[in-house]
Parts: sequence; C-alpha cells; structure tokens
Amino acid sequence: MAAASTTKTSWKLQEIVAHTSNVSSLVLGKTSGRLLATGGDDCRVNIWAVNKPNCIMSLTGHNNPVECIQFSSTEEQVVAGSQSGSLRVWDLEAAKILRTLTGHKANICSLDFHPYGEYVASGSMDTNIKLWDIRRKGCVFRYKGHTQAVRCLCFSPDGKWLASASDDSTIKLWNLTAGKMITEFTAHTAAVNVVAFHPNEYLLASGSSDRTIKLWDLEKFQMIGSSEGETSPVRSIAFNPDGCCLYSGSQDSLRVYGWEPDRCFDVVPVTWGKVADLAICNNQLIGVSSSLTNVSSYVVDLNRVKKSGSVIQGFIQDDKPLAAPPVKGTSIRRNYERPLTTCNTHQRVKQNSESDRRSPEGERRSPSSEEDRDDKESTAEIRNPEDYKEIFQPSSAISRTPPKRSEPFPAPPEDDIFPVKPSAALEMMTPLPERLKPEQLKMAPMASSTPVNRVEPTIVPPTNRLLPGANPAPSKAKPPVILASRNEPIGLKASDFLPPAKNNNQPALNDDDALSQIRKGHDTMCVVLTSRQKNLDTVRAVWSSGDIKTSLDSAVTINDLSIIVDILNILNLKPSLWKLDLCTSILPQIEKLLQSKYESYVQTGCTSLKLILQRFLPLIADNLTAAPSVGVDITREERHQKCKACYKQLRNLRNVVKSKAGLVGRHGSAFRELQLLMATLD
Repeated sequence: MAAASTTKTSWKLQEIVAHTSNVSSLVLGKTSGRLLATGGDDCRVNIWAVNKPNCIMSLTGHNNPVECIQFSSTEEQVVAGSQSGSLRVWDLEAAKILRTLTGHKANICSLDFHPYGEYVASGSMDTNIKLWDIRRKGCVFRYKGHTQAVRCLCFSPDGKWLASASDDSTIKLWNLTAGKMITEFTAHTAAVNVVAFHPNEYLLASGSSDRTIKLWDLEKFQMIGSSEGETSPVRSIAFNPDGCCLYSGSQDSLRVYGWEPDRCFDVVPVTWGKVADLAICNNQLIGVSSSLTNVSSYVVDLNRVKKSGSVIQGFIQDDKPLAAPPVKGTSIRRNYERPLTTCNTHQRVKQNSESDRRSPEGERRSPSSEEDRDDKESTAEIRNPEDYKEIFQPSSAISRTPPKRSEPFPAPPEDDIFPVKPSAALEMMTPLPERLKPEQLKMAPMASSTPVNRVEPTIVPPTNRLLPGANPAPSKAKPPVILASRNEPIGLKASDFLPPAKNNNQPALNDDDALSQIRKGHDTMCVVLTSRQKNLDTVRAVWSSGDIKTSLDSAVTINDLSIIVDILNILNLKPSLWKLDLCTSILPQIEKLLQSKYESYVQTGCTSLKLILQRFLPLIADNLTAAPSVGVDITREERHQKCKACYKQLRNLRNVVKSKAGLVGRHGSAFRELQLLMATLD
C-alpha cells in the first residue's frame, strides 16, 4: 500500500535576476508578506510581488548605490537610502517621488517608518539618527550617542519609542515625546545587527555578530534571556504575530526560540544562506536572500514548526521540567497602548527648536531647494501594469493595498522516493543522501567537478519499482540538461547491477556475486579517469611556467570539454587572471559549453561569459569606436584586431543566449542576465 504523500516544511519559492548589477539591499513588506523591494549598485529600487517573475515598478533618482530600503506599515510608500547619505521617499500608489531628504554625511545603514505618523527615522555611518517629517520635508530631531554606524532602527508598536542598534555593540532606547535616551543595553560583545519589539508586550529582542540573541524587559530595563545556539552572526529576527516565540534566520536554518526560561523549540533546515529579511503571512514565514544580481525567496510552513513544548537537546543544561507556558491571551508584563484609529492622528514628537532646524547641517527645507530638482529627476517606471493595478490601485476603495487576504503558497511534496523490492544484496548498499549539503557542492576546481564520458554497464531490464498507482515515466525519455546535483548517479540504478528476480522464492545473491555485478564497467571508468588526469597534468605543466594563454591553448587542443571546464573554474575564481588574449581563445569554447547537456558545463560557461562581458565589453566597444590613430602603432593595431575578433564571437554567442533566455529556473535567470549585459552589442 502506498504511503500518504507529505509536503515539505521549507522550500525555495523563486529566484529572480533583480538588478543589472549586484544587489545591495532588500526588504519584505511586513503587513502582507507579498511585496519585495530590492536596491542595487545600479542605483535603482525595484518593487516585486513575491512569487511573480516580473518587476512591478522600477524607481530611479539615486545617483549612488542603494544601501537600505523600508516599506511603510501600509505598504503604500517606500523609502530608500544611498551611499551618499540621501533619502528618497516614493508614493507607490501614485507612482511618483514624494520627498528627497538630505542631511547625513555618510552611508544610510538603517531606516524605519513610524507606525502611525508621517515620520521616517534614518541611521547612518556618521553615527547620527535623524527623524524626518515627510510632510514638512525636513529633519525634526537628531539623536546623538552612538560612536559607530547605526545598523538597525525600530519603532515600538505604539510609536512612542525608537530602538537603535549599532556597531558599537550597544542598543539605545529613545523617547520620541521627550526627545532623549531612556536607557542603554550593553550586554552584547560585538556589533548589534537587528532589533525587534514584541508585538504586544514591553519586550525587545536583539541579534548580534557575537552569535547571540538577547531579550530585554522594557519595564525593568534588564536582560531576561540570551540564546547561545547560533552558529553565525544574527542578522534577521521576527516575533510570531501572537508573540508566542521568536524566529531567527540563521545560516541555512530557521531557529525558533522561547524565553523565561531560555529554550530552542525547533531548528528547521532552509537552504537560504545568509537570509536578509523575514516576514510572516498565512502562518508561513517568508525569507529572502541575495547573491550577486540574484534574489531568492524561501517559505517555511509554520504549521509544521514547533513553537512550544519539548526543546532541542543541548539548549537546556539541566533535566528540570519546563514551566508551563502562559495561557494564550494572558501576559506577564505590560502591553502597548495603541491608538484606536490612525486617521488624522499624529503623535507628538519632540522637535528641535526653530533655530536648530535652521542650523547649517545640510538639511535644506526651502521649497525651491536642490531637492525639488532631485524630485524632478526621480521617476517611478511601471514595468508590469497589470500587477501594479492589482496591488496598488484596487478597484474597490475599501480593500486597501496590498490585498490583506492572500492565499498561502502551496507546499511542494517531499522528494519522490522509488523503493525497490527488498533483497539481501540491496540491503548491503549504502543509501544515497536525500539531498546534498552546500559544503558538498563546493569542490576544488582542479578536482573532477564535471561529468565524464561514462561507458554504461550492460542494462538488465529492471523490475517494476514504482509505487502502485504511480504513472511510470517514459523509459526512453532523457532530460535535456543533466543536473550537477542529483539524488542518483547518472545512468546508475541499483537494479542495473543485479539480475532480475524472476520470483520471490529466488535465493539471495552471495557477496561475491553481488560485488561482481556492481563492479561491471569499473575498469573502463578507471581508464577514462586516468586519461583525464594525464591531460590535466599536461595542462598544469604548461600552467606552472606562468603562461596561462599557452596552457589554455593546450587544453583547447586536447579537445576535451571537461578539461576546459576545470581550467575555467580556476579562472572564474580569480578574475584578475583574465586578459584580452584569453577571450579570443575561450569564447568559441564557451559557445560549446552553453549548448552542453551537462548543467555544470552550462553554469561554468555562463560564469565565464559574464566575467568577460563585465571586464572587457567596455574596452572592446571603446576600441572599435575610437578614431584611427596617427602613424604606426603596432600594439594598438593588435589590440584592435583582438577586440574585433571578440566582438564577432560575442555576436554569435548572443543568438545562443537569446534562445535560452526563456528557460525557467537558475539557468533561465543566468541567460536573461547575460542577455541584458549583451544588449550594448548593438
């Protein structure tokens, strides 16, 4: 009888190419959990709907890379800070720039919108915290006290306090009404990266590079808990909406913490690497992370995560039973008092005196200032009108943006497992791992990281290994691309090495017979690997002389793509080794790699082509468009001929890239990115 299918607890939702250059910041909309804003070195802010491939809106105006972004609580506005210290606020519903705010003297490191009033707080590398009035277009207060960069800002749920975290290892709590610091927490021993208020109680959580999460009682102003289970700096934390537990986005895992007493309820493996932000919606936790120009989103089903009860072994030292958690709805400390309505209500905030506000801090407020000129230069380009109208301009005025009710993301089923009929020989085999760990994928370039041309063993017709009721895949169908990471070796099945069982009464194979079946083709495989090692030794001998161009030419002469891939994997790790001479030799080989059926070949080819485009395309374009030189310049003429050859090869490659840009998944994203980089070839 077939076992009931189960769904995954965590899974990768999507990967997109977010910018034409590296992604420098990203943030999720906390209210809906369905909006994503990304900032890049291309000085743009792009708005996305989670799990949709196309950018909704692209916001321009910054002249420096975007360092920090934040949505307002209604998700109708977004603010972005740049390396120059300027802030820009856009109205997403109206699709226009709302304000340009200047005054900081260094990078913007942190931002937060006031939950009710028209205020934005910003923290900078200049150690200052500024509170801005968006309506009056000016800085209304400046908080001083930190000695290093302010990494995180967070308003309390009632809007009366502001918590700031800094590289100076301290957390400061500011009273907005009085305009002064209430208290300072100094228990962390390294930079504090993130702070978060409990949704109801007077409780503050902080995460630090000292690999701890600490909780602070905001009535007694003392630490009430500290976790010691983190294995990397803490950069993302979030309370459950009902406040029952705290989530921490760790390196490739999600941890669930409780307090009073300190305990870890659960650890969920998630392959998101260094997660940048977390949001919770429909009892699902959404996490986002970035790598170069790509942004990936992940989902964790919180229905299958432990939030109370037994704890992970090792986080509590004694064997004493835990105290029963408080009844839901009760609280052991004071709760925030929120206003009944936010309409036409603005909380009183301590402001600088009129003379202070006119002091020469660089904060211009005149309607005819340079900021108005900046506003005119800022644009909000709508890339996807349908999604824009659906999210930011709903037909019903009552249903505000984005939709408050959204369906949870469907969980994919667990990885399919195809059991074979039990036999003594099969029980001897070592089970294959369910999934590869990230560290297993990071192999040395010179090692055999690419597939080899394998001579298949004699195939014995396999027994029926599918579950009852399952639809068998066509036996002759072959995947167009052979993945680099698989749960099974290519072309190898346990049943291929064993004789078919004619009936259940057949005696089990003895050890010698089983081993002889498994070793079929082993000698041929050794010959293939030995030949490959010999070829690599030949290339390495030339490489050791210091002539990379000659060693690459020798690899091309061998006419073995696996050797080319191994060398390119080394060159890709050290872009400084690339020269224009190499491009002329390697571009024809890259065309072969991009059309290969092996995923690892395609991936290496994409990486090498991207490096060539980024490093040499401007040089090639300048040389081809430059005016002829006066007199004889042999060096310049040789360079011109190389650029001309590279240009011709890149034009040929563009057709290959264009044909594969429509693919889905990681390869499609890589080819679309290459297509953008090659747009200047026209």
